[in-house]
Amino acid sequence: MNERVEKKNILKNPSFQAILTSLVCIVFGLFIGYIVLLIINPAGAGEAIKTILLNFLSRSSSAAQMKALGNTLAKTAPLLMCALSICFCYKVGLFNIGAAGQYEAGACFGLYAALAWNMPWYVCLLIAALAGAVVGAISGALKAYRNVNEVISGIMLNWIMLYLTNMMLSKKEVKDPASPYTLKLSSANADGLIPTAGLNELFSNNKTVTLAIPLAVLFAVLIWVILSKTKFGYELKATGYNKEAAMYSGMKEKQNIIVTLAIGGALAGIGAAFLFLTGYQEWSTTQTSVPGMGFNGIAATFLGGLHPIGTIFASFFIQSITDGGALINKSIYPSQISDLISSIIIYLCGFVLFFKFALNNWIDRSAKREKAKAKDPEPAKAAEGGDK
Repeated sequence: MNERVEKKNILKNPSFQAILTSLVCIVFGLFIGYIVLLIINPAGAGEAIKTILLNFLSRSSSAAQMKALGNTLAKTAPLLMCALSICFCYKVGLFNIGAAGQYEAGACFGLYAALAWNMPWYVCLLIAALAGAVVGAISGALKAYRNVNEVISGIMLNWIMLYLTNMMLSKKEVKDPASPYTLKLSSANADGLIPTAGLNELFSNNKTVTLAIPLAVLFAVLIWVILSKTKFGYELKATGYNKEAAMYSGMKEKQNIIVTLAIGGALAGIGAAFLFLTGYQEWSTTQTSVPGMGFNGIAATFLGGLHPIGTIFASFFIQSITDGGALINKSIYPSQISDLISSIIIYLCGFVLFFKFALNNWIDRSAKREKAKAKDPEPAKAAEGGDK
């Protein structure tokens, strides 16, 4: 009896429920992805889903595995920052779908500062954060003073920032004249690169493995502390739950909305800096679509149970299966199969509350039955005798 109660208490734990429901989403997403692979070509479906899951572990040598793991981690850091941007705003009652535009602002001004002004990496990082914060604050001001839905203003700003970034980074002082890409930071301004601090040596001298990775994890912990342990975080969440009640309680609800989206924007802007200031890739000035990093952050946020710490593991998982999808046999399967799996997982994350509701209902019903048996076991025994 006591063992059962303890088990039910564990099942009632919100953290355990978040982990359990996330695992359910992952398993269902992978299963449906496997079914799609079977439909396309059943012969290699097992090997393909295995490659997607293993990602860097499917490499032939340990050195290649570590280098590939480094690449995954290098892309996990910006994804995590975009996920934290969305998570932070969502906890305060705002849906920051404009993280992609704030990410673009960070890429635009962070790269421009590094390539045109030859600024060191930490200054470029601050400029990227400020640029993202400004774009987020614009959306926040429209929400606070004109009640413009942040989803609408965020989507509009995504496209505005895309074309502004293309224009800014097409200038001769930052663009490679022989290609549509910006100049390589390693040759144009080595001081603009985020330092590796020796981390590259752990990953087969992969120079894209930098301080950005531990810094992103520290930001996740910081966001958790702010939201859970500070008066500032409490006020922001109170405003998100009910801005009228927050106003009558003496809180500055308009200011809190703007500050929330500005912080979310700063996080996304830093995410862009964590990718482009590592030298992993350059910005393409002919880009015609909004970068997927901001939208992939939505997947990582919800898969992480809307918790900053959970988002760390979810970001790595999403990036890992994305990279794994690029390794499958492209003559048989499209590499976008990993995007399909991610999309299914995101869709299933929409049912997380339903899963939790169903689980809690089952726990409550089981608890009532146990209490009824404990109080009056005789009727149950009589019923058993009658059945016999």
